[in-house]
Amino acid sequence: MSTYAEVFPPGEFIREELEAREWTQGDLSEILGRPMNLVNEIVLGKRAVTPETAKGLADAFGTSPQLWLNLESAYQLSQLKAQSNTVSRRAKLYEKAPVKEMVRRGWIEPSKNIDVQEDRVKKFFGLSNIESGPIFWPFAARSKMSHQSQNSSQWAWLFRAKTLARAVHAEKFSESKLDECFSKLQSVLSDPEGVARVPKILAQSGIRFLIVEHLSKTKIDGACFWLNKTSPVVVLSLRYDRIDGFWHTLFHELGHVKYRHGLNEYEAIDINLVGTGSQSYEEKCDTEQLVDAFASDKLILATDLNYFIARFKPLFSKKKILAFSNRIKVHPGIIVGQLQFKREIPFSHNREMLVNVRNIITSIALTDGWGNIPVGV
Repeated sequence: MSTYAEVFPPGEFIREELEAREWTQGDLSEILGRPMNLVNEIVLGKRAVTPETAKGLADAFGTSPQLWLNLESAYQLSQLKAQSNTVSRRAKLYEKAPVKEMVRRGWIEPSKNIDVQEDRVKKFFGLSNIESGPIFWPFAARSKMSHQSQNSSQWAWLFRAKTLARAVHAEKFSESKLDECFSKLQSVLSDPEGVARVPKILAQSGIRFLIVEHLSKTKIDGACFWLNKTSPVVVLSLRYDRIDGFWHTLFHELGHVKYRHGLNEYEAIDINLVGTGSQSYEEKCDTEQLVDAFASDKLILATDLNYFIARFKPLFSKKKILAFSNRIKVHPGIIVGQLQFKREIPFSHNREMLVNVRNIITSIALTDGWGNIPVGV
């Protein structure tokens, strides 16, 4: 809402003068010797009062020319102030949220009205005041994830995932079901089509699963959070459409579920988890090292992978990788990914084994992105 008092155009005062004298606009046109359409546009506020017009109005109404010029200046300045206030509010709103991308993705409706636009962003983040920061864990006593710890695009992605997660059905969560869940997932690691079974396997364990395409420059790979203390959510971005990235990120987030990260003190978003920009194991904090080790061991037993590395390092030929894959019943792309993750081979090594799985999983799981907008959520 503007903080400036409303200022009227000179035409409003001209109209009052005409009514007081019982003149018409045609009468004033005749008096001034000016075209009728010019008088009409000035009265309607569509044309500014010039010094020449101000002199004519002063002579007609018995005032000073400066009065009309001052009224015109005050009105024009008020318009600039109102515009400046709108620009300032819009700039703050764009700092708060990636409005343009949110509109493009269908997360909020577009509007040129700043009041409407602010209301839609507030509703998206569940804010009562546009100046306040988002609250993601209303049930948690404390969280390391402050309003400043993530950028606006990362926050928007996380809140979109949270909204969508409520629409995903899952059975009652039980930690006792996790081991069975992990075993079922491990049984499908040899076939790329096995990713299609992930949503159902997780739902049977009480874990909600969904896909939300990352926003530009966020570098988000996945997240684990809880809708409440008994409703864990795992969401992937599929920033890299590769079988190794999918499975490592999935088990990484499931590691967070296992250790109940995200309930009290854990930053929900995992950034640069896989790919060329990822951190090495040694560079990560204790929490991330814990779940990374968990993910790696669930994909390939550490004893098996370490033996393979020790035996064939540094010559990991395609033939040797395929033989290892057949023996442990894990897709060769996952083996390549784990060797890359451990920095045993460069990211350019055996890329043909890193098959794509995005189309497989997005045809099964609730998905937001790549042109797909979930209906009714």
